[in-house]
Amino acid sequence: MKRTKALTIGAVALCLVGCAAQSGEPRTTSSRPAASYSRDPFPSTYRAYPGVPTLVRNVTVFDGEGGRIDGGAVLFADGKIVAIGQSLDAPAGATVIDGTGKWITPGIVDIHSHLGVYPSPGVKAASDGNEATDPVTPDVWAEHSVWPQDPGFGRALVNGGVTTLQILPGSANLFGGRSVVLKNVYANTVQAMKFPGAPYGLKMACGENPKSAYGGNNRKPSTRMGNIAIDRATWAKAVEYKRQWDKYEKEGGDAPDRDIAMDTLRDVLDGKILVQNHCYRADEMANVIDMAKEFGYKVTAFHHAVEGYKIAGLLRDNGVCAAVWADWYGFKMESYDAIGENLALLQRAGTCAMIHSDSADGIQHLNQEVAKALSSGRHAGIEIADETAWEWLSYNPAKAMGIADRTGSLKPGKMADVVLWNGNPFSVYTRVDKVWIDGALLFDSAVPNKRPISDFELAQPGSGDVK
Repeated sequence: MKRTKALTIGAVALCLVGCAAQSGEPRTTSSRPAASYSRDPFPSTYRAYPGVPTLVRNVTVFDGEGGRIDGGAVLFADGKIVAIGQSLDAPAGATVIDGTGKWITPGIVDIHSHLGVYPSPGVKAASDGNEATDPVTPDVWAEHSVWPQDPGFGRALVNGGVTTLQILPGSANLFGGRSVVLKNVYANTVQAMKFPGAPYGLKMACGENPKSAYGGNNRKPSTRMGNIAIDRATWAKAVEYKRQWDKYEKEGGDAPDRDIAMDTLRDVLDGKILVQNHCYRADEMANVIDMAKEFGYKVTAFHHAVEGYKIAGLLRDNGVCAAVWADWYGFKMESYDAIGENLALLQRAGTCAMIHSDSADGIQHLNQEVAKALSSGRHAGIEIADETAWEWLSYNPAKAMGIADRTGSLKPGKMADVVLWNGNPFSVYTRVDKVWIDGALLFDSAVPNKRPISDFELAQPGSGDVK
């Protein structure tokens, strides 16, 4: 009985989509990530849920790229943004929503999440984010640990307006493995959540975590210089592996031996996988940038980057983004010099900057985290407009994940990943009103008993029935 209920409720969780659906099968967006080698055996099977043409009008629009329209309107259909402006006509049969007093934005994109690999409930049996058995594990892929039934996905959507997120391995290892980019939709498999065409990421880490994870076991690394030494030796091996395979693919002959870990690093060296590097201190970020130049790869973003403000110009000049918190600091020595003005100072310097969560709780209020960062900047005399700050929540993380051409802003032709807020999204009193992903209505606060919720959660005693 319990299993039957879980399966039934899993289908009901998407009733909002079905109730709004047009006739016909869900659209197939892609069958294989375009930025991966053909040897990738785990392609996306994501299928966008169908919606109906929708016009939201009389609303304040943040377009995600620094633009603002007061008394604006957004029209989307067939899973895409059709138009934004002030006077838009609704096509025949469209759903029309009066947004008076409300704000509309692109869905929030979280570049740093561990949902699914460190799911709720937080028990050891489900803790699958760190393969902490060796400091070099580029052979592991986060998607092979993601549990789609993690209740955190639904909470991030309903409470936080998060429509896209990158799931990363943890930071125990210097090379932690591949990340995966997901659309925040209900699905029974991770393949059905994978953002079609999104590049993979490589999670790397520097600093205290890897040296403390292994140094206590009387093995390298136990120091920061040990961290870099292992990094360099690994990249040297990857460069030689790439040379051998490039030669074989050009000239033929006997194929080199296949190495799953080196496959990932070869893709990084070819620019097909984006390096997402956990790093706190300014000096260590500078060391990593130098190492990347030595071996011919690029760091796409430093995550946490609590001392990013100290080297904002260096990050800017090297095209490296910084994904930071608003005010987490002091929980270990390398986070001691964090300041609340970090995001604002990075923005002022022209650095690609963004907010990130790294937390199942924080992902539910990233808009409020940006509000704190804005306030800190303004107290320091750095005036940044609200509409500009929304870049930190959607467009900049989308750029750093290689998907800004498809999501992250309300531009015609992009995916209709849209959030309607019941007030100014930078107010602590504001809540998510509605969320659309690919134009399909996945959450409506007016229908609270129909919302994305995992089979796991609904199968628990006391969870109640969804009607």
